[in-house]
Amino acid sequence: MKACRSKGSIVFDVIIYIIMIFVLLVCLVPFLYMLAVSISEPKAIINNEVALIPVGINFEAYKQIFAYPNFFKAYGNTIFYTVVGTLIALIMTTLFAYPLSKKSLRGQKFFMKLVVFSMFFSGGLIPNYLLISSLNLTGTRFAMLVPFAINQFNLIILINFFKSIPNEIEEAALIDGLGYFGILRRIVVPLSKPALATIGLYTAVFFWNDWFNGLIYLNTDQFPVMLFLRNIVNGTSMLGDAAGSADKATIAISIKSAVIITSTLPIIILYPFLQKYFVKGLTIGSVKG
Repeated sequence: MKACRSKGSIVFDVIIYIIMIFVLLVCLVPFLYMLAVSISEPKAIINNEVALIPVGINFEAYKQIFAYPNFFKAYGNTIFYTVVGTLIALIMTTLFAYPLSKKSLRGQKFFMKLVVFSMFFSGGLIPNYLLISSLNLTGTRFAMLVPFAINQFNLIILINFFKSIPNEIEEAALIDGLGYFGILRRIVVPLSKPALATIGLYTAVFFWNDWFNGLIYLNTDQFPVMLFLRNIVNGTSMLGDAAGSADKATIAISIKSAVIITSTLPIIILYPFLQKYFVKGLTIGSVKG
């Protein structure tokens, strides 16, 4: 027998669905428009005939992007930074978060205060650059990996997730002779897959989108794809502004749209595989009172 629902509950659900549909459209419509522009005929773009459905099929913008020298090398660089950087961040964050989740750790409150303080205050751009330079990391791939191994927000999420694991499980393992590293590797990490998937997604998105640090620290052949595509966008903008012809300006718009699709599609494809962990890891690992 179905439970009777009040009118207030039904109205609340309808409002939530309307808000969710609105947010979905806000995110989806610009992406579909960019996709349509990137593969539409130039004449259709000039005449403002393109909406959410492409008018004519033309992959010239993608051909121009893929024809750029070192494009696939830059994509490979980004995949390397994303995969290796995420693995390093997960390992370092886990090793840092586990002891901080224990109240028995001496100075635990002091270390937590340092973490929170460093989350709101940093040395700034120039001191960071001087630090990376003094460590001889400029011009190396480690400049994109080492400085971002631990993120304070992700650290706090993981600390609170570890606190939610019952102490009785670890106490039983200690009685059986398992050490703390064994407990972390065999018990805590397998139980923390939702939280690890959540911070892994956050970290992967950060490394995938990062271009500014590459501009400061890396050589040209080490550039990530985001920086490479940014340079393409800047070049096409200059082309469109300097050229008197509408065709060249239209090509610039198509290339910009193709750049957006090319740079965002991999993360969009990755997200559904981690979605089942995402909400659980974010809510269980949230800050507790």
